[in-house]
Amino acid sequence: MNRKLLDYIRHQFRLDLYGVHGIPHWSRVQYFGLKIAKKENARLDVVRLFSILHDSQRAPLHHPLRGSDKNDSAHGERAVAFAYDLRGEFFDLDDDGFELLCEALALHSNGFTEADITVRTCWDADRLDLGRVGIYPDAKFLCTQTAKDPAFIHRAWSMTNRPS
Repeated sequence: MNRKLLDYIRHQFRLDLYGVHGIPHWSRVQYFGLKIAKKENARLDVVRLFSILHDSQRAPLHHPLRGSDKNDSAHGERAVAFAYDLRGEFFDLDDDGFELLCEALALHSNGFTEADITVRTCWDADRLDLGRVGIYPDAKFLCTQTAKDPAFIHRAWSMTNRPS
């Protein structure tokens, strides 16, 4: 991962860097995403960028954008705008890849399951990390055969489950 990009994202992040939408989550989303992408033939470059950008624009509860760790329905669209600002300076991605990235970012919290394999891989990588908030990932909300595998779901749960 591009260290300059990661440092920039970390510096501007407005929530707890080690909270439920911070660095540990980004790392697990990347881990799950790359595992899925290799099996599903999805674009690794898009998956890597998605992992660190998808929650990067969540806003604190008291912020005028009225977001939080719990509810911030506009954070995906803000992540798309942020990606436009970063492209060319912090990362390069061809137009097709950028379009996939923007779709994955914009819609990752909407519960969709139909899209290009790369977009679905991004969404699954994020959904497989629900154990961090005590939710066992449900295969009916996952998009790829790899992610729907009960053994894969269990491994993800084991990595992310936080005791209450």
